[in-house]
Amino acid sequence: MRPIKTVTVALTGASGLPYGLRLIDCLIAAGVRVWVLYSQAAQVVAKQEMDLTLPSRPAEAQQWLMQRSGARDGQLAVFGREEWFAPVASGSNPADAMVVCPCSMGTLAAIAQGSSDNLIERAADVSIKEQRKLVLVPREAPFSAIHLENMLKLARLGVVILPPSPGFYTHPKTVDDMIDFVVARILDQLRIDNQLTPRWGEPAPDSPAAP
Repeated sequence: MRPIKTVTVALTGASGLPYGLRLIDCLIAAGVRVWVLYSQAAQVVAKQEMDLTLPSRPAEAQQWLMQRSGARDGQLAVFGREEWFAPVASGSNPADAMVVCPCSMGTLAAIAQGSSDNLIERAADVSIKEQRKLVLVPREAPFSAIHLENMLKLARLGVVILPPSPGFYTHPKTVDDMIDFVVARILDQLRIDNQLTPRWGEPAPDSPAAP
């Protein structure tokens, strides 16, 4: 497998924006180039879940994310939902992988149907047709038969369906611990080394059996 150098991260209107922002931070820390896309609904979720005002202008959002993550110049770029000249809009310059985190059911359905009505949907369509890694992190409960059928359709195309389901064998003590568990699973799918959470069979850091 070719090394992951560039990852597109799309933030949509499902609950779970802390997962997406933490993923961006971790990718930047790992030295990966990150292209960020976000929907208007993601701005609403940011305010509701994190009391964050995600700027409407991509240039302002880019500056905010660079300051937040400590990204180097050129390491992070943000594109608007109608920015059709963005690299992710074409199969001639796709990212090595794409993660939609969190992924709303509306976005998942649009990707499953290949609608490509905005840049997030088009970038996902490009990832599928170019056979690049695509990870969707759907946050909904319960799933309807429509949701499950869309997920199955995408899974059969090689798309990774990764619901944000934190495990408890690591004995999480904070919400951040639970977020890191999910983000670690996403990074694993991208083959990006991380030490965010103990692995199964390994002692937790505060365990008596830990070194």
